[in-house]
Order: sequence, then structure tokens, then C-alpha cells
Amino acid sequence: MIRKLHCILRLHGTVSQTLYRKQAPTIFSRNYATNEGSANAEDTNKNNNAKRADAAGGSSKSLPAIRNPFAAAQEKTKNTYLTMVEIFEERDVHRRNHVEFIYAALKHMPDFGVEHDLEVYKALINVMPKGKFIPTNVFQSEFMHFPKQQQCIIDLLEQMEDYGVMPDYEMEAMLLNVFGKKGHPLRKYWRMMYWMPKFKNLSPWPLPDQVPDDTLEIAKLAVERMCTVDLRSKVNVFETKELKDSLDDTWIVSGMSPEQSKLLKEHSPQKALYIEGPFHIWIRNRRINYFTLRADADAELLAQLDERQLDEDDVSQIGVPFFGRPPPRRHNQLGQVRSVHQQDDGTIFAICATGTSTKDSLLSWIRLLELHGFATLGEIPVLFRFTSTVPAKAEEIAGPSNVPANTRDTTNSNKTQSDINP
Repeated sequence: MIRKLHCILRLHGTVSQTLYRKQAPTIFSRNYATNEGSANAEDTNKNNNAKRADAAGGSSKSLPAIRNPFAAAQEKTKNTYLTMVEIFEERDVHRRNHVEFIYAALKHMPDFGVEHDLEVYKALINVMPKGKFIPTNVFQSEFMHFPKQQQCIIDLLEQMEDYGVMPDYEMEAMLLNVFGKKGHPLRKYWRMMYWMPKFKNLSPWPLPDQVPDDTLEIAKLAVERMCTVDLRSKVNVFETKELKDSLDDTWIVSGMSPEQSKLLKEHSPQKALYIEGPFHIWIRNRRINYFTLRADADAELLAQLDERQLDEDDVSQIGVPFFGRPPPRRHNQLGQVRSVHQQDDGTIFAICATGTSTKDSLLSWIRLLELHGFATLGEIPVLFRFTSTVPAKAEEIAGPSNVPANTRDTTNSNKTQSDINP
């Protein structure tokens, strides 16, 4: 009975298709234009295209051009940025071209100053449609279902990682609603939440979340960080206006410890001091130039101090205080101990950072130190020794001189020395 029913249905379908072909033969037939009628066919196509353009509301020249709203914005603020994101969300229900919009928004983040704002990154993730990109089987989850959209959000998370923006648990819920628990962006989020909290508080020199834009404040942070080698170090801020003969009107951040002050006062007037630099230190994304005041190392004194000190890691001679033997007496319990500022390549007396990093500002630094308790600096020859990886920078600091093109060589020909004593 069932077989007869299948035969009847198949016969009925074949008969209805034959009748439909007889009623509308032009639908299933193909017309190939000959050489003689090709001109008429082209005219017909042009007329059809013109009709379509008129039905769309005009010619193609009158269509509005696609523009980047972030590049055309006049006011570069966070509110303007978030307003453009909200306009894109409300413009279309399907949110077409949302991937291109997110990439354009990521590119122009530094222009609006929102590259470190977590709220802005959440707003961009909220642009993605919800539920459409969730994989439904194992193959979709492993072979990256909707790869273009997933890679877009992965790039967004990588930019957050580059700028040091740590996500929160609300972002996890947003990614779960968009890509599901098997999505690759959620895996990237989990890796970030594992490693970023470990590295966030790992630095012994923590910085505020918002680093100040003032160069003086950043220089203070830099000098304080370098002076942590001696916890008794003090950081002082001088103004070159205190000196009458100063040419540069700028500030000077100087760092020195009591141990360095003692070493500087005991320094022999017969041995010269050197101002070396500029050296670089980075405070997040800001670079600060600093200089050091140092002298050549006293090899004989350092050898004597090293002889009096015992190496605590040397286990070749261990004195065991048993069987009536007295405990070994350390030689450096009494007497002079080598300071942390007395290195093998020289003794560092002070460091500084100036607002202009010029020779006149460094000369003002020496004179200000002379006025603040170091009168012996007037009797000691002080020499400049500038080294820079950029020849233009060395010429800017030391003045117009013969600066070699290859500044990687640290020989005496690459060091500009001049006596700054009046």
C-alpha cells in the first residue's frame, strides 16, 4: 500500500512539472544573443541599469561616500568617542560592518586619549551581535567559528594587554554572551586574567595608574626610582634662577645619599670629576634623560676593602666552632666597608635630570651643589663626558663640534671633554 502511494505521488509531481513547463516555457529556456543582436542586448542592459538607478533614488554619483567618523571628529574626548559607538549601535539592527568599525575605533583610540580606559573597550565589545557567533558543535568550536569576528575581538584584547589594561569579570560575561564558553576570545581572556594580575604588582617601583603629564613630576619619579639603591637617599629640586649667571631657566632634580655626600667631601682635589650622560630611563611610555657625577675608581683602595671582606658564598674554608675552638672572627666587623656607590668602573657621587639637558643646566647643577654644602667643588676640576647613540643629540647637548657619525664606539674620540670650572 505504501509503495503504491509513493508511485502515485511521483507520477503526480512529474505531470505537474510538465504542465508548468508548457505554460511558461520562457522560464526554463536560455536565450543566447547572436552577433547581430548583441547591440540591441547592450542597449537593453543599459536601459535596465538606468531604471534600477532611478528606482534607487538617483545615479551612483549621488550616493554618500563612506567616511571614518573617528578621523572626522572635531572634539577628541571620551564622551565623543562613546557617542559615536552608540550611534553605530542604534543605526542598524543587523549592525553591518561592525568588524571594520571596531578596527577603526581601535586605531583612533590614542587620538581620543581612551587607550587606557576599560569602559571604552567594553563598549566596543558590546557592538558585536549577541548569540550569533556561538559554536553549536565540536568542529565549530575547534575550527574557529566566524574567524573574522573572533580575530577582531582577540586583537582588541591584545591591544588591552599592550597598554596594560586588565579586564574584569563583566567583560567575561560579555564575551560569553557573544562567543560562548568555547570561543577563542574567551580563552584569550582567561589567559590574560591568569598572567596580568601576577605581573601587575610585581615591580618594586609601582607607579600611579595615571602617570602625570608634567615632565618635572616624571623626573622626580625617575630619580627616586634610581636612588632606591640607597634607602637614605634624598631628592632635591633646584631652580636655575637662583644663579645669576645661568642661561637656561629650568629645573634640576638631583639625587644624593649621605654616603655619597661623605665620599664627595673626602674626594681628592687632584682627581677630576666627570659628568656623564645622557642615559635613558623609561617611566611607562615616557623617556627621561639623566646624568651622573662620578670619578674614576681607586683600584688600591677597592683591593684593600675587598681583602677585608669575606665572601659569604665561599664554602672552601668553613670554621666549625666545636671542640674548644673559638668561632671565626670576621675581618669586616670593624673598619671601613666598601660602599654600594664604589663600583669597579668608578665612584658615583650624584645623579640628576634637568629640564633642558644642556651643558649650561649641568653647569648650574654643579654650582648649586657648591652652594648647598659642597664648597670643595670649586677646587676640583669637573669635566663633561657626553655619550649618545644619536649624533644629533650629542651635538645638541655639547654644542656644535665634530661629532663622529658612528657613536657606537665608546673610545675617547667619542667623548667630548671640557673643563667647566670658572
